[in-house]
Amino acid sequence: MTARPYRSVLYIPGSKERALEKAMGLAADAIIFDLEDAVAPDEKPAARDLLARVLRDWDFGRRARIVRINGLDTEWGAADAHAMDGAIAAGARIDAILIPKVNGPDDLDRVAGLVPGADLWAMMETAAGMLNAGAIAAHPRLRGMVMGTNDLAKELNSRFRPDRLAMQAGLGLCLLAARAHGRVIVDGVYNAFKDEDGLRAECEQGRDMGFDGKTLIHPAQLDIANAAFAPSEAEIDLARRQIAAFEAAKAAGQGVAVVDGKIVENLHIVTALATLAKADAIAALAE
Repeated sequence: MTARPYRSVLYIPGSKERALEKAMGLAADAIIFDLEDAVAPDEKPAARDLLARVLRDWDFGRRARIVRINGLDTEWGAADAHAMDGAIAAGARIDAILIPKVNGPDDLDRVAGLVPGADLWAMMETAAGMLNAGAIAAHPRLRGMVMGTNDLAKELNSRFRPDRLAMQAGLGLCLLAARAHGRVIVDGVYNAFKDEDGLRAECEQGRDMGFDGKTLIHPAQLDIANAAFAPSEAEIDLARRQIAAFEAAKAAGQGVAVVDGKIVENLHIVTALATLAKADAIAALAE
């Protein structure tokens, strides 16, 4: 599991220069520069050119830069991929290419040859993608997965529920696949961007399930996601005490320690170390 934080992954339309400029100062761990859903068909060629220039010339700091291209089954997808490959060759920092509606590893193969200089991420938003999540996560070029819960709900013909009951099977399959292969995985968007309580509840649910963070559609959602997916002060304190107690137990020739009345074994130390590494990585982003 990576220590690099992906608590907040904000979609920014690739066609909106003002929004792209504003994104340089936002507290997002990662930005998805979107050439797909957020860009109207007649704006796509201009957005592609604008984004290639912006990612070459502008500084987005330590934020991860992810470009969502159009699917290769559209008239824009191949041109998007070629443009981003050219931007990388010209010095642009693009950390990953996000591929929409990935149904299986073949969809990743088709993009891999077009953009050899960037990692690949997969939008997990189709029924076929859920059923093939393990094979998708195993692809050697894949580094991250993004839940596309809006499109998945459309395919499932499901109704919205605050507990996301209809999403649980798909979310769980993708989480299992991501963890089995060491991939980043971020939860889907929360559409009601003015509903802070609803967003907070869904972030907490996603964090409890094991997601690394949440995709967001509005800067107003950043603070809630960043707080929900960051280790709390209590978690950091517990991690430190677990590590100290376990080291003391080992020095005394024992295999386990006890902290707050609970057994601490090596597996808990792995989690504790990951917690501290994530906290350090979050602090480094703020520097």
